[in-house]
Amino acid sequence: MDNSYDAIVIGAGNAGLISALKLVKENKKVLILESNNVPGGMATSFIRGRFEFEASLQAISGYGSSEKPGPLYKLFEKLDIVDKIKFINLTEAFHVYCKEKKEDYVMPFGIQEFINKMNEYVPNSEKAMKKFFILAEEVQKALLFLENDKNVNSQTLLEHFPNFIKVAALSTDKVFKALKMPKKAAEILSTYWVYLGSPTSTLSFVHFASMLLSYIYLGAVVPEKRSHEINTILAEEITKNGGVIKYLSTVQEILFEEGKVSGVRLSDGKDFKSKHILFNGSPTFLYGKMIPKEHVPKEALKLTNSRVLGARGFSIYLGLNQSPEDIGLTDYNYFIYHSLDSNSEFENRSALKNNSCVATVLNNINPHCSPAGTTLITLTSTFFGDAFDSKVTEENYFELKNQIAENMINNFEETTGINIKSYIEEIEIASPVTFARYGGHPEGIIYGYKLTGLDNLLPRTLNKEKENFIPNIRICGGFDAWGNGFSNTYLSGYRAAKQTLLDMKGEEE
Repeated sequence: MDNSYDAIVIGAGNAGLISALKLVKENKKVLILESNNVPGGMATSFIRGRFEFEASLQAISGYGSSEKPGPLYKLFEKLDIVDKIKFINLTEAFHVYCKEKKEDYVMPFGIQEFINKMNEYVPNSEKAMKKFFILAEEVQKALLFLENDKNVNSQTLLEHFPNFIKVAALSTDKVFKALKMPKKAAEILSTYWVYLGSPTSTLSFVHFASMLLSYIYLGAVVPEKRSHEINTILAEEITKNGGVIKYLSTVQEILFEEGKVSGVRLSDGKDFKSKHILFNGSPTFLYGKMIPKEHVPKEALKLTNSRVLGARGFSIYLGLNQSPEDIGLTDYNYFIYHSLDSNSEFENRSALKNNSCVATVLNNINPHCSPAGTTLITLTSTFFGDAFDSKVTEENYFELKNQIAENMINNFEETTGINIKSYIEEIEIASPVTFARYGGHPEGIIYGYKLTGLDNLLPRTLNKEKENFIPNIRICGGFDAWGNGFSNTYLSGYRAAKQTLLDMKGEEE
């Protein structure tokens, strides 16, 4: 192998793959170094018995279609891969259960359809709901405006997006109150708070509104052949365009010469040279482990250490020996909450045995994902704070992990009235320890740093370049401004590649 490259990408996760593909399409000589033996990071699948489980994907938002293209569709189109992957559309937005009040709500895709259904559940909510989506559309346009013009001033924003300026620094709860959103409507509307990792009292309205508008307007998709299909195609396109991917290659250290980035050193001692590094991982790991202390700016350590780690993941993968129809599983996803008040639910997630989860039944949109007469169902929960870390020891780990899984399954059955335990043929449990080991995530977090207060989406976006502490090292992935999620990480990788190209152009000039 050659050992000198225009750019080195550390990590073949979603963001790393996209950034590498963009760079090789621009005729750059690129090397990807990946510690696992397959691409994708947590965006992958695994086999137990006769079942193939999706490790992390529940749905991809922001994609849309050729008739109604979203940002991710447009990105895949730019990279010439939009026709190479077959996606399946979700048929409903979500089905949420409130165990506390024994209520459940099924919400559709489509703005007007969503408003109409909400008005059925919460009479007289239509006016506030219409205001919400009109405001969300202005927020989304303003964010796009900011992304395309970094030098825009507040006066220009005020002229074009006056309502965006009013809500830019407000939490979701405060805007709901200003819109006079009925309490029940606000709670149903907030169902997806868990994917952003903060309750609505601290979650930026700008982030929440942009995400929900995209989800309800464009719908959501899953790849027909699992997320591994996307990774395989991206990897093939990279190598076809001259890129090199080296698997089972753990980067031990980023190298410097005369104070500037000069390459990387692997754990086996081999060096590769490059003036440009794209890092698909956490800044906590980057500044704490991979860069020699003398080259880590104090500002980088200060900011990284001040950030709060987000939600820890816990997933149960079940292969059932009966079909969804026979069991009574009719929906794709089930949100099982104790309370629909996100702030109360957030506090509940600080307890080890919170039992709340999101369950997905892949067969209900992809009937051929498992053998005939069987079902794939995944239950995923999250822990906030040190609920998991403080209770787990080496001695009680397996017992505690199994106990949490059993409680989650029992809670799902009690809440929905659907028996799944009797039909379990295969079970695999992934705790925060699993996610930390496989994905290299600090303490097993799955949504990056917590988006909250002054560390929400907008401040992160506006300060993006100021956080580029070491020239020619670009961070991408789930720890970026938008947090984790498939769509976000793909777009993050693309942005990092574009910035790297500008860095290269600046050197040439």
